[in-house]
Amino acid sequence: MKFITWVSLLIISISCAQNNTQAQKDKNQNTEPKEVPAPDGYEAAVFASGCFWCVEAIYESVKGVKESISGYSGGHTENPTYEESNTGRTGHAEAVKIIYDPEKIDFKTLVDVYFNSQNVTQQNGQGPDRGSQYRSIIFYENKQQKNVINNKIESLQPNYDKPIAAEVKPFDKFWVAEDYHQDYKKKHPDNGYIQEVSNPRFKRFAKKMPELLKSNQ
Repeated sequence: MKFITWVSLLIISISCAQNNTQAQKDKNQNTEPKEVPAPDGYEAAVFASGCFWCVEAIYESVKGVKESISGYSGGHTENPTYEESNTGRTGHAEAVKIIYDPEKIDFKTLVDVYFNSQNVTQQNGQGPDRGSQYRSIIFYENKQQKNVINNKIESLQPNYDKPIAAEVKPFDKFWVAEDYHQDYKKKHPDNGYIQEVSNPRFKRFAKKMPELLKSNQ
């Protein structure tokens, strides 16, 4: 009898945990998106797609992009640091905030850049970078952006046997990363990771969308 009672309690406990997890997911999905702050005359968007050193450099090469800033987003902790985020326990992913001129490039094109610069089916990482802190997320700030993202995913999915890995989440908060992460590729062109991972990733993107590159690339 004690064994049956213990098993019953265990099943109930697991069920409650699953329900709580699902409730939290539902809560996150129903969160109203916030607007990404941007300077006057510009707009901003936030993307996560593996190491932010790679993604920052890719977007800064694109016409119409004023700046891309490395940081953290998508998690549940305040003021995350690189060391904390790297444990995977903060819920945050390495992300980039893109400041762009809407007269020269639109959100839809930025989404095209996003999917053309990554392995779209790799779960929890990009290339050699593995873990939830490297997962792919596209953040939206309104219904129109959410529709653009979902339409793109729907158009891509038939081309792959595996599901598109990117999460689609309402934007809430972007935390700027430490100074030494900003413009990392530009400041450290001879770094081993830049040479072996970041540069090849950039070249693959450039080959797919050469018409978007700034003249100095």
